Amino acid sequence: MTIDYNKLEVRINLDNLRHNYRIFTRFSDNVIPIIKSDAYGHGLAEVSRALENDASTFGVGFVNEAVLLRRSGCKQRIMALLGPIDDADFQALWDHEILAAMSHMGQLERAAAMAEERGTLNIGLKIDTGMRRLGFRPEEVDELIEFLKGHSKLKPVMVTSHLASADVPEHKEHVHGQARAFEAVVGKLREAGFDVEANLANSAGSMVHPPCHMDSLRLGISLYGGNPLHGTQWADAGQELKPAMDVSAPVMQVHPLGKGEGISYGWTHVAERDCMVAIIGAGYADCYSRSLSGKGFVNIAGRRAPVLGRVCMQMTAVDVTDILGEGTEVVPGDRAWLLGGPGDAAITPEELADWWGTITYEVFCLLGMNQRIYT
Repeated sequence: MTIDYNKLEVRINLDNLRHNYRIFTRFSDNVIPIIKSDAYGHGLAEVSRALENDASTFGVGFVNEAVLLRRSGCKQRIMALLGPIDDADFQALWDHEILAAMSHMGQLERAAAMAEERGTLNIGLKIDTGMRRLGFRPEEVDELIEFLKGHSKLKPVMVTSHLASADVPEHKEHVHGQARAFEAVVGKLREAGFDVEANLANSAGSMVHPPCHMDSLRLGISLYGGNPLHGTQWADAGQELKPAMDVSAPVMQVHPLGKGEGISYGWTHVAERDCMVAIIGAGYADCYSRSLSGKGFVNIAGRRAPVLGRVCMQMTAVDVTDILGEGTEVVPGDRAWLLGGPGDAAITPEELADWWGTITYEVFCLLGMNQRIYT
C-alpha cells in the first residue's frame, strides 16, 4: 500500500523515464522495460502507460503482479520473470494471457497437465547460466527438450537467463562465458524446432557487453535513471541517464542550536559551533533510512544541508547555517529534497545510496512507497 500518513512527495518525471528508454533502443529495437515491484517504486500502471507506444513486452516479477498490470489496462505481452508459484498463478496464465518463465520441471509438469484441459499455453524458459538462483542448468537442456516435444500444448516462445556480474569490469570474461553458455542452450532449442526469443542482457549488460544483446534486452534500473556502472571504470556509459524520481519533505521548524548542545536521540551530534537547524518531516517510518544518521544530506533551495544526529521515525535535523549565511531564507513550509532537487546540489540516486549504505534499487523501491505525483 502507499504510505499516506506523512507529507512526503515523490515526483515521477515520465519524460525522463522515456528518455532513458530511448537510450537503450540504440542497442536493440526490442527493449523490454522491467517494471516489477511496482516499477521499482515508480508505479506499475503509470510506467506501463508511459511506454505503451514504445514497448511490445513488459517484464514483472511474480504472476500476481502481472495480473495487476493486465487489469490496469495493459494490452502488451506481459512476462512474469519469477514464474508461477501456486494454483492462482497457474490459472492466471490462461485467464490473463501471462507469459511466465518456467525454471524447473515441476512447473512444466503442472502447466502441461493444466494445458490438457485449458488449451495451448505460450511459456518462457529460465536458464541458469551462473546466477545460481532460478532456472534449468545447461546440462538439463536435453531433458527439457524431450519433455517439451512430448507436451505440444506448451509453446516455448522466450528463453531468458540473468547475468550475475555485468557491472563488474573484472568479471568481463565470466559475463561473456555466461553468454556463450546461453547461446549454446538457445541453439539446441532452435535445432529442436522451438522458435524462441532469447534475452540475456540487463541494463549493465546492454551498456557494455554487446555479446549479450541477443534478440531483446531487459531494461531495469537504468529505465529509472540509475547507473549500474557507478563507481567503475565504465561509469561514463551511463552519463546520459536522467533520474525519474525526486523526493521532498517539508521543513517543519527552524531554530538555533548553541555550541555544545546535543540534538536528536542519544545526542550523537553535539554542535561544535553556534548553528541553525531545520527539522524536516521525514524519517525511517517514511522509508528514509536511519542509517543516514550523521551521514546524509538534503537539498534546500539548491544547497546541501548535512543531517545532524539520528534520523527519527518521522523527523530529521539538518544544518542550514551556511544556507542562511548566504542570505537564503529557510522557513517552515519550504521543501527539503531527500532525492533530486534544484540546481547543482541535486541529490543523485547513487549519492543517496552510498550514504545509505545500499544500492539505488533499494532507494527507489522504498522511497517510492510514499505518495507519488506524476509530471
